[in-house]
Amino acid sequence: MLTLTARRNERLSRRNLLKGSAALGGALVIATHISPPAFAAETAARSQPAPMPNAFIRIAPDDTVTVIIKHLDKGQGVATGLTTIVADELGADWPQMRAEFAPANAALYSNLAFGLQGTGGSTSIANSWMQLRSAAAAAREMLVTAAADQWQVPASEITVEKGVVGHPPTGKTARLGTLAPSAAKLPVPQNPTLKDPAAFRLIGSREVKRLDTPNKITGKTIYAMDVKRPNMVYAVLARSPKFGGTVKAFDASAATALPGVVDIVRVPMGVAVLGTTTWAAKQGRDALNIDWDFSKAETRSSDAILADYKKRAAEIGLPAVAVGDTTKALASADKVVEGEFEFPYLAHAPMEPLNCVVELTADGCEIWAGSQFQTVEQGAVAAVLGIKPEQVKINTLFAGGSFGRRATPGADYFVEAATIAKAWGGQRPVHLVWTREDDIRGGYYRPMVYHKVRAGLDKDGRIIAWDHHIVAQQIMEGTPFEKFTVRNGIDSLSIEGVPDMPYAVPNVSIAMHPVRAPVPVLWWRSVGHTHTAQVVEVMIDDLAHAAGKDPVEFRLALLKDHPRHAGVLKLAAEKAGWGQALPKGRGIGIAVHESFKTFVAQAAEVTVADNGTFKVDKVVCAVDCGIAVNPDIVVAQMEGGVGYGLGAALRNKITLTNGEVDQSNFHDYEPLRIVDMPTVEVHIAASGEAPTGVGEPGVPAVAPAISNAIFAACGKRLRSLPFSAASQQGA
Repeated sequence: MLTLTARRNERLSRRNLLKGSAALGGALVIATHISPPAFAAETAARSQPAPMPNAFIRIAPDDTVTVIIKHLDKGQGVATGLTTIVADELGADWPQMRAEFAPANAALYSNLAFGLQGTGGSTSIANSWMQLRSAAAAAREMLVTAAADQWQVPASEITVEKGVVGHPPTGKTARLGTLAPSAAKLPVPQNPTLKDPAAFRLIGSREVKRLDTPNKITGKTIYAMDVKRPNMVYAVLARSPKFGGTVKAFDASAATALPGVVDIVRVPMGVAVLGTTTWAAKQGRDALNIDWDFSKAETRSSDAILADYKKRAAEIGLPAVAVGDTTKALASADKVVEGEFEFPYLAHAPMEPLNCVVELTADGCEIWAGSQFQTVEQGAVAAVLGIKPEQVKINTLFAGGSFGRRATPGADYFVEAATIAKAWGGQRPVHLVWTREDDIRGGYYRPMVYHKVRAGLDKDGRIIAWDHHIVAQQIMEGTPFEKFTVRNGIDSLSIEGVPDMPYAVPNVSIAMHPVRAPVPVLWWRSVGHTHTAQVVEVMIDDLAHAAGKDPVEFRLALLKDHPRHAGVLKLAAEKAGWGQALPKGRGIGIAVHESFKTFVAQAAEVTVADNGTFKVDKVVCAVDCGIAVNPDIVVAQMEGGVGYGLGAALRNKITLTNGEVDQSNFHDYEPLRIVDMPTVEVHIAASGEAPTGVGEPGVPAVAPAISNAIFAACGKRLRSLPFSAASQQGA
């Protein structure tokens, strides 16, 4: 077996990237795709003495090539994408490729964008691109050297294609698995030669099929919800119905009398009920009589919170950008366009609710979960249990969605599970399960945000001033990550997409008004871009109309120094038939936005009925994400981003009444339905640039494209989200 390990290396230096090791005959290979009946045997095998997976690439005697995936695959397809990179650079054949999730070990598997092991920010492919290519290129050179030594031929004459090492002049061939033991004994090339992208066979091909599809279709894929440990109990937690509330006292007599209830445990987060099944534990929780202390809790309703936000916007905020003299420019403007934009709290609502299994052992703790921030989770659980982080073993499994929810700075549900297990004395493995209601009513949310913008045009219709105020809770404030994103009191995640908007404006003033509240907030798919794109692109559209100019031409004139923005804008407009005559009540709107170094333009076509209702008929999406490793996955992520963004645009919102969340499940926090999904057409811009992320960038441009289309169709301007809100402003 050939093993390549990666040293921690934030400079992405190839010299320090790879380390060779001797062949590990019979080494344990943890399967990524396993059936439920095999799960017990699989986990039992892990407890046997065997080498820890410590490599990005392992080539086994049976000729399988296993790629160790350091990122969580929560549906976005990174297990396939990262494996594709290795397969192509190595010269392997796709049917021989396998993938397995890496153990929690930041020294080997750190996200090079974060400096810790974790997944997020649409970084998976981008930060692993050169790392995996270098590892695969080194493995290929070692295999070639081994073959050259064995056959006594020049290494330059040897090829590696479709899993076969060959020497065309003599006709000699060998499979990767037969050469791996000899190759593993060779020194690792420090500067391996990478393939010319023109020679890529799998990267960029639509013929590559996702590795996870077959077992997901047949139900064999193991999620954390499927995990069953011997003698395991299930736990649900009664949390305060108001954020910031605590338990005064509780009566558990009715709960303990119910069949299946094993025990009741008070913890700092609330009261945990342990049961033989999730249902029994939930029934026990429902029977609890809890007296809550709300003295430090959020008790306001959404309307009161928003009213406070609007007052704050009129105050002097923290300066984020100050270029030129905006006040003077606005005073001299020929026309001034104003806009107010309101955005509610939003739940992430992944299909698989939060859950994890914690088992205390003599050596520490073992966890099974859809782990997204392994380093954070290791540290947080270790702190709860009073052990070292390396004593916390995390088995990362596929996750049924996340959209940011599984990656919290404090590892909330991991800490809950560990705290319950510890409080109960570690008697048996504990499977903590959040119900859908727990997630909607008591989770983390995309912050509520309020924007107020004034922009001015000169007599020639050119933008000369932009004054922008943003009011919101700041995601990173008060977290261990604050030092990375908060500068001069401003969290960059709150304003991203505004200071770096690509449009050329000579006088710009941007102010942030941070607010603090007990409601927990978190990144949500595309983070700050979820609201800033709506504001910027709707304002730009309003300015174009005020200037009497075509919205696409107006944008292009302002994007002369931003060719990739302009490129996707032109592509989307062309494919959508921009400028064509449309029947009454139909309109096309467009928006372009960069997020996570990926450029996306979307043109939405809508039909507005006489009674004011509308339907989104079609969305044409153009994306420039550099080299598209898996084009079908890029298309799928853009389609999914459109759907996710459309749900938030049409109706999604979390509201509070006297501090309690009004919504509880999918009947009143309604996800997008199939009948609401428009036709989506995705066009990938050709590019030779390094890959960038696609998990989130499909979301931001959806809402503004729809808003602009509605305006084009009927002249009514919808600025705030969701469009169903009663507070919408007229034209």
